Amino acid sequence: MNRAQMIANIREKQAAGTPWDVIIIGGGATGAGVAVDSASRGFSTLLLEREDFAKGTSSRSTKLVHGGVRYLEQGNISLVMEALKERGLLRQNAPHLVHDVPFVVPNYTWWEAPFYGIGMKIYDMLAGKYGFGKSRILSREETLERLPNLAAEGLKGGVVYHDGQFDDSRLLIHLMQTAADQGATVLNYFPVTSLRKDEDGFIDGALATDSETGEQFNLSAKVVINATGIFTDEIRRMADPAANTMIAPSQGIHLVLDGTFLRSSTAVMVPHTSDGRVLFAIPWHGHTVVGTTDTPIAGPSYEPLPYEQEIEFILETAAEYLHHPPTRADVLSVYVGIRPLVKAGGAEGGKTSTLSRDHTVHIDQTGLLTIVGGKWTTYRYMAQDTMNHAITLGKLDDRPCVTHNLHIHGWADDAQGTPLAVYGADAGKIQALAEQTPELAAQLHPALPYIAAEVVWATREEQARTVEDVLSRRTRALLLNAHAAIAMAPEVARLMAQELGRDDAWAAAEAARFIDLAQQYTLAKIAPGSPPEL
Repeated sequence: MNRAQMIANIREKQAAGTPWDVIIIGGGATGAGVAVDSASRGFSTLLLEREDFAKGTSSRSTKLVHGGVRYLEQGNISLVMEALKERGLLRQNAPHLVHDVPFVVPNYTWWEAPFYGIGMKIYDMLAGKYGFGKSRILSREETLERLPNLAAEGLKGGVVYHDGQFDDSRLLIHLMQTAADQGATVLNYFPVTSLRKDEDGFIDGALATDSETGEQFNLSAKVVINATGIFTDEIRRMADPAANTMIAPSQGIHLVLDGTFLRSSTAVMVPHTSDGRVLFAIPWHGHTVVGTTDTPIAGPSYEPLPYEQEIEFILETAAEYLHHPPTRADVLSVYVGIRPLVKAGGAEGGKTSTLSRDHTVHIDQTGLLTIVGGKWTTYRYMAQDTMNHAITLGKLDDRPCVTHNLHIHGWADDAQGTPLAVYGADAGKIQALAEQTPELAAQLHPALPYIAAEVVWATREEQARTVEDVLSRRTRALLLNAHAAIAMAPEVARLMAQELGRDDAWAAAEAARFIDLAQQYTLAKIAPGSPPEL
């Protein structure tokens, strides 16, 4: 997935004078899924991302591939069934990145065990052949055996059920590689600056710029797809300045703690909290991720800040369920994501937690096709639905979707348990780099498992262009331990400069830019005031 080769693909297409079948704007989960679907159907496909792949929401999830227990309680059975099926397909098609994790719902009152036990049996039933494991009621002793750090006072028992876990930005990068394997051209740092229209006022392409060189490209296409998530309305207003607002953005934060706070491979799920969401404490890459919140915000941004109320809410709620209550001093990193929720008559009482997580395919009068909403788990189905609409809109050949059983790049069913497992079949190539050049076998920081060879691989093969790309999304250093990531930045910048042909000044500036950004993942920067009243 070499960036220079991707730009050469665009030049070749322009020289031939033929339009792309599909241009996709947006390099998050939705855009990547559409690119895979489109290219695997045999359509000429171009995906353009303004920043880095997964820069926004798609790298900041709760790291779960799940059907949505909360949606079951809300009565959205169709969404739960759709998500449970897609969860099963994801594990089938990307076993190196998606795996089963048991969850325990702790019970502190007598009625919770039968109540949640019945709910989880329904969850199992809806999963059908795509199930990850059977739920059952646990005794107090079994619950504490699974979760030794659970608050024991008043504990009656628990209910265990099974769901999926993944590494979100790693899956995103592998989806981009899958799209490229299928013939798609995918580019980061390549913003669309305006949309082209034909003489009848219909969208027939886009103008885009290579951020690294400033070179502009005039691109024609049979159909243009807006898959920009929280920035959906911005792109829609390129086509129609009067377009109504579709997105009701909501942010959720996660606190990352040391793995000793759980001391378990089992996760905790608290079904009811004061803000109406569930709270998870999840083992992930040797750490504990606790979240999340649901806070309406005024508008989208790439680097949202946590509110003090959100931090206190998670710490206070976690303290009710963990034997060792976490404090601010225990937080290794805090990350914030924004959900692109679709407005549908407004949320109850201003709560975005009541807005549907269903996706919406919308076609503007200009012919711009927008896909928005949904969730990571259902990205494949969303892409299939989007391309079915695109085929009609763009008068493309009616070719069937083939992603149901399409292995995602790196597919390997025996890669779990090693530090390089998230690379799947590519792990051996990274290991070979380390063996060929001993300095690349060096661990970048004692607190995290990442080695120098991963930086080289990310730069050569995964379109990493900045230190942030490597430490936030190709590896997960920034999200796991912000202080460790800061310490790693100068060496990562040095290695990238060698690969990219940059000088020492570039490396110093890159390291400094990353360190400034990383400060807000350390609780050093908090959003001012209180969340806006919307």
